[in-house]
Amino acid sequence: MIPESFIQELLNRIDVVDVIDKSVPLKKAGSNYVACCPFHQEKSPSFTVSPSKQFYHCFGCGAHGSALSFLMEYQGMSFLDAVEDLAKSAGLTVPQDAVKISPQAKEKNLALAEVLLLACEYYQTALKKSGRAIEYLKKRGLTGQIAKTFQLGYAPEGWQNLESIFKKYDDDALYTAGLVLKNDQGKLYDRFRDRIMFPIHNMKGEIIGFGGRVINPEDTPKYYNSPETPLFLKSQELYGLFAARRSIREKGCALVVEGYMDVVGLAQFGVMNVVATLGTATSAFHIKKLMRQTDTIIFCFDGDLAGKAAAWRAMMNALPSLTDKVVLKFLFLPEEHDPDSFIRAHNKEAFELMMQDAMPLSQYLVQYLTEKNHLVTQEDKVKFLNEAEPILKEITAPKLSLLLRKRFAEILHLNDQEMDQLIQVAQPQFQSHKAQMKTKAKLPLSMKRKFILLLILKPQFAINEDLFLAQYDTYEDDLLKKVLEIALNLPESKPSSILHGLKSKIDYSVMDLLQEELTYFDDQIHFESEIDGARKMLLEQAKASKTRAHFSALKDKPLGSLTEEEKEHLKMLTQRPKKP
Repeated sequence: MIPESFIQELLNRIDVVDVIDKSVPLKKAGSNYVACCPFHQEKSPSFTVSPSKQFYHCFGCGAHGSALSFLMEYQGMSFLDAVEDLAKSAGLTVPQDAVKISPQAKEKNLALAEVLLLACEYYQTALKKSGRAIEYLKKRGLTGQIAKTFQLGYAPEGWQNLESIFKKYDDDALYTAGLVLKNDQGKLYDRFRDRIMFPIHNMKGEIIGFGGRVINPEDTPKYYNSPETPLFLKSQELYGLFAARRSIREKGCALVVEGYMDVVGLAQFGVMNVVATLGTATSAFHIKKLMRQTDTIIFCFDGDLAGKAAAWRAMMNALPSLTDKVVLKFLFLPEEHDPDSFIRAHNKEAFELMMQDAMPLSQYLVQYLTEKNHLVTQEDKVKFLNEAEPILKEITAPKLSLLLRKRFAEILHLNDQEMDQLIQVAQPQFQSHKAQMKTKAKLPLSMKRKFILLLILKPQFAINEDLFLAQYDTYEDDLLKKVLEIALNLPESKPSSILHGLKSKIDYSVMDLLQEELTYFDDQIHFESEIDGARKMLLEQAKASKTRAHFSALKDKPLGSLTEEEKEHLKMLTQRPKKP
């Protein structure tokens, strides 16, 4: 686990403006920077980046965070990858214990990345020299520009072509990367031969493997992937995601297809928001990866039996990861077409129209469950319930779960109580009214919360005596204690660093509230005097509160049990001050 102190030091060294500007061009607007939000579609800029507060906030969709969260949400990086990326730019080294990878393993991974890159360059050069491979791509309707965009290449015929570019053909890195194989006699030979090569990239744009497609239709297998390596796990990667991520955000949806050629073929016609699984069923990891990019995921499958079976597997794997913000849709093509052939036979507009008409999850489920079940007999209805029950058990999104239960009940002519008796599924859990109000409503800015915001912005003005101001059991006192814990230990922290430190310690609704209030907070004030003034007011409130508590305690005591000193004190507290 990466130490919190390292993350805070990292955020203190990084400039969020520089990080975001590399992906989303920013324009100066007063003391901040603005752009059209990369997380939702808009025509006028509502996305603001604050150099003084070191975070971003969109007034349209509410997206907010630090440089670290931007890389995770926009670039789709894992937490560790985002930390390493920022550390590299800041000239810091991530603690090895945190990364859980030895220097030796890291060196091997670098060697794998290097041989994969060299192989890719070789395959691209070989494609330019092969009239046969170029002719094949032209017949598939692909231009040189698309081939360049996706770094397509060609692995020539022959057994040891890679020997010409690698001085040590028997290097372990080539074998581990899956570029070469060994026969029973221990002789090495190229894994990919006479195939169009599709480099597979991670979210940082680095090559982590290859997919090879046959040119000769009689050769098998049709597609041949790199084996799994320390860099490449098939169930966790999506082909084309690195190239598609910007279009996915612009279009507001991601299209999941089954093959490399579908991704590239659709891109040729301008449909860029497309990814493909790598010879595996769509996994929960794939869904979570796509959910970082968009709230709408469309699965596109052939209309034959194999396509329908693949769609059902994808749906079942996706259900546990769904939230009520995510929309799943299903698009089935005519049986004679795959996405690549359909768009070439028709056009981009026809394909995008089909995407718009894709079936929502609820419609797909009802259609699937009633396709061979007319619900005529009681036995038919029992069969429907038996098939619906495991589906409902997989859904953790409360609103979706509840509405599907109601829809199934309508189909079977059951009421809610009867449905609950027949299907043993946990009831969806919703936020309490109090929690919802806390999330949605902006609470009036109390003096204590103002003091908290001031300390987040200028932690160097925090003092140990401020802990006296957080002596009660309220969420504001708890928040103040947590802010002071960071501010007193790391007084030079930037606001983004303090917010990151709070992230795992406070409720997400309070976190959202803080972020919103900080966005509106005027940072052109004289902080030292503002903090000093707020501190004095809170001290007076604390003393007054303590006096009231003492008075209440004395008043509730029986008069006979009071000491002479307590009686005198009670008398003094009950006396009204004389008018001047």
